[in-house]
Amino acid sequence: MKTEFTIKEVSEQSNIPEDTIRYYEKIGLLPQAKRKENRHRVYSPNDLETMKLLTCLKKTGMPLTEMKPFLALSVGDRISDHPQLYEKLLKHRETIREQVSSLQQILDFINIQLEGEEDGESCALSEPRKQFGVMR
Repeated sequence: MKTEFTIKEVSEQSNIPEDTIRYYEKIGLLPQAKRKENRHRVYSPNDLETMKLLTCLKKTGMPLTEMKPFLALSVGDRISDHPQLYEKLLKHRETIREQVSSLQQILDFINIQLEGEEDGESCALSEPRKQFGVMR
């Protein structure tokens, strides 16, 4: 198992651009990277896992300012042992569920339009319902 990674390697594996990694270090979201004698950054497997967690949290739409407390948890910590973080995560989950529901309505509307069906619920964004016409 590899014990050190370059910024390029962690960027590729975490799907975070190198400049963004540097920015996250600058704002304290990530700890300052260790440096080799040539001043090149070196990252550990734990750093890489933290970056992967950041990627996941970012995909959920969580603001950077809200991510930091989650990064302070250790591997194996139970979120339920941290009531404030638990509540934040519950609220965030509900927001995501609402977004998924809204996107599902839009997807259903698009599917109806593509299939040319007249019966079906309209998209909440369009009142009254109008059919675009079927593209073939």
